Amino acid sequence: MSDSLAQAVQADFQQRYGYAPLLVRAPGRVNLIGEHTDYNAGFVLPAAVDKEMVFAVGLNGGEHIRLYAHDLAESLELPNAADISPTDTHWANYLLGVAAQFQQRGVAVPGFDCVLAGTVPMGAGMSSSAAVECGLAYALNELLKTGFEKMDLARMAQLAEHTYAGVLCGIMDQFASLFGRAGQVVRLDCRSLDYQYFPFDTQACRIVLVNTGVKHSLAATEYNTRRRECERGVAVLQQHYPHIAALRDATMEQLEACRGEMGDTVFRRCAYVVQENARVVAACRHLEAGDLAAFGREMNASHAGLRDDYEVSCVELDVLAEAALAAPGIFGARMMGGGFGGCTINLVAPDKVEAFIESVSTVYEQRFGRRPEVYQTTIVDGVGEISSEQLAVNS
Repeated sequence: MSDSLAQAVQADFQQRYGYAPLLVRAPGRVNLIGEHTDYNAGFVLPAAVDKEMVFAVGLNGGEHIRLYAHDLAESLELPNAADISPTDTHWANYLLGVAAQFQQRGVAVPGFDCVLAGTVPMGAGMSSSAAVECGLAYALNELLKTGFEKMDLARMAQLAEHTYAGVLCGIMDQFASLFGRAGQVVRLDCRSLDYQYFPFDTQACRIVLVNTGVKHSLAATEYNTRRRECERGVAVLQQHYPHIAALRDATMEQLEACRGEMGDTVFRRCAYVVQENARVVAACRHLEAGDLAAFGREMNASHAGLRDDYEVSCVELDVLAEAALAAPGIFGARMMGGGFGGCTINLVAPDKVEAFIESVSTVYEQRFGRRPEVYQTTIVDGVGEISSEQLAVNS
């Protein structure tokens, strides 16, 4: 937790609104493997990391909602909490969407105040949006004593993104932010929502994120397009295999049998998803066996599939992934997140991290004229309250 950030957010809140808030931290996430599988009812393997959003939230006793983005120095005020709708203020929609989800579940949301700030890099594929949604969902659940379970909050945060941000995301990002556990990755079955933790030893392997610094404008529209392409593939499969409800249920043999009806593009989208699900399952076996080299090979294959079959990579990501494989200490590397920019995620031997960073950064600078931002991350617990005792101890 960034104690200085939490103290700044708390002080800002008290100065603005004149009373003591509830303090909450909500982490961003990395996904080691299992990209674009979540909305296909498949498997993912995320972890919560120490890049996070910090919230100060309180009930103001009135009917108005007051929101303040500390980092942006931007505010939004709504006169009536009972009448919430999307606004032109992009960052505020993630928060308002969450409040609207409480209302849709029959909760009368009163006026509240919120100050937020964070260290999750925007557009880096670490899911700053889910951290924003889950942090406020947790805070309102505590303040309103609504008693929703963490999985309920994850679903509500996901629906907030669907309805107020227009991104038809799966549930992985919100799940990871809420269910993260320090020192462990978690495999989520996105159909049943069953999950299993696997230990991840950061003494044997470090997670290094290298940010392209770009986010191409087609990311959101192409995300929704990929989702529709997968749905078209399932519709073709169902004509021959009625039991197939999602790509999770399909085999490569079944896809091959339907290839002509699907067409090349839809076939390749579906083939990537089927193969990626198998990679997640295999990767967990490698973790249990302590075989980081084999785990890394699954990551490398994931990137190739995302690049060639799912076509959500970009030249900047490909340059970083290729440079990583030639760098010292690498186990595996791939693009992470929705695509078309953001970060690569790299598993690197601890004693080679600095040499790895220098090697990859040099290649990127030679190609694009600038050095990339690099983040070394630690796996942490999911969303939770920051107590005054914690702040006092760490200040």
